[in-house]
Amino acid sequence: MSNVVVQPTGITAADVLAVARGTAKVVLDPATVAAMATSRAIVDRIEAAGRPVYGVSTGFGALANTFVAPERRAELQHALIRSHAAGVGAPMPREVVRAMMLLRVRSLALGRSGVRPLLAEALVDLLNHDVTPWVPEHGSLGASGDLAPLAHCALVLLGEGWVLGPAGERVPAAEALRGAGLTPVALAAKEGLALINGTDGMLGMLLLAIHDAAHLFTMADVTAALAIEAMLGSERPFLPELHAIRPHPGQAVSAANIHRLLQHSAVMDSHRDDLAHAVQDAYSMRCAPQVAGAARDTLAFVEQVAARELVSVVDNPVVLPDGRVESTGNFHGAPLGFAADFLAIAAAEVGAIAERRVDRLLDVTRSRDLPAFLSPDAGVNSGLMIAQYTAAGIVAENRRLAAPASVDSLPTSGMQEDHVSMGWAATRKLRTVLDNLTSLLAVELLAAVRGLQLRAPLTPSPAGRAAVAALRDAAGEPGPDVFLAPVMEAAREVVRDPALRTAIEREVGTLG
Repeated sequence: MSNVVVQPTGITAADVLAVARGTAKVVLDPATVAAMATSRAIVDRIEAAGRPVYGVSTGFGALANTFVAPERRAELQHALIRSHAAGVGAPMPREVVRAMMLLRVRSLALGRSGVRPLLAEALVDLLNHDVTPWVPEHGSLGASGDLAPLAHCALVLLGEGWVLGPAGERVPAAEALRGAGLTPVALAAKEGLALINGTDGMLGMLLLAIHDAAHLFTMADVTAALAIEAMLGSERPFLPELHAIRPHPGQAVSAANIHRLLQHSAVMDSHRDDLAHAVQDAYSMRCAPQVAGAARDTLAFVEQVAARELVSVVDNPVVLPDGRVESTGNFHGAPLGFAADFLAIAAAEVGAIAERRVDRLLDVTRSRDLPAFLSPDAGVNSGLMIAQYTAAGIVAENRRLAAPASVDSLPTSGMQEDHVSMGWAATRKLRTVLDNLTSLLAVELLAAVRGLQLRAPLTPSPAGRAAVAALRDAAGEPGPDVFLAPVMEAAREVVRDPALRTAIEREVGTLG
């Protein structure tokens, strides 16, 4: 267990992963507490002066011109949270909610929200006591940020709403707070708004997706190399000099990975000097680094967007050090929505080209002497025929999910919020695309392993041997048909877990 220390300058992507998926505790740096106290003092002075300031002494959204009397401003903040906690649907995963809460702590800690330090401390207490709010999947339009999801988190601070129980059930927040030894918070002026304005849900999901995509894109190189090896493909299209003349950095990395993975293979040696061998492999084999590499470059762009967002003030209004409170549009999720949509397109294509290699492996007319559907006794047995059906169906779903959410704005709040980002929807579906990509790579891994087994007595590459070993318990040797769903689930776990990549890298060196 380690601590994530929230500084006045923010946190890192690694910090978010450590809290969302790990066991790290959260600590507020003393400088963070001081920055929030300084910002709060400015709000207190404004409130005492009695002048109308959005979010402090006025209503919200289309009610921004409605002045609220001093004695009702605390009531205003509580009403805001209750009314905005209006989501519906299944609960968001625990890791997403924890990432969102930590990022909201980060936002408050930047000292531009005008809240008391106790508000950030209360969110930290929820994280450190593993109290996870029940946040429904539907409700956010991505402007003014993730209002509804963040309101469901904030409602728990008030001792209202629900939290996720041990088995995913709904538990009343008041009960959960008592069990953790925590007490509800009473909000002061500006604090309700500061708890719900911003891109924390979108950013949390994007950071989780970035981490997953980085692993999956490397695993896509692995499964592509194994499939190419099983189909007696050529390693020559992956020579570095052929990628230096088209200098996309991701392409060079993927090509280098695939070329390295194909070395020291008796399967590859068996046809390297065969003049009857195909002059050119199919696009799904030869162009693997061009597609996977473009996805890597897309990921690099998305990482830049997320890094900028991690140091951004996304609240509204913001409290400036010179005493001004200014309205902004920094809560708008367009940067994150565009990035998530772009990455979803890239990930969908990485999966689509993998499915094409699977189809080729299973087709007796194109697989270079492998048996039909990779079954030694095709006819009585169907081999991996229906596994490819499953992959095709997932590719079709990913094509639908790759349609951008960020172009689908709808006006809300009496036309005050007349353009929204749909960034929450974009990042949610990106996570689904990546989960689907895991399944597609699992099918390719299974098909490639079966193909390499069927090339015996020729021995595969070190990567091929590691993959065969990783799937041996679940997949066994080529033979009569078996109940395939558990085998595919096991293959999914092999793709998702870093163990296979680690085993391969011990043999061939670090993959990009």
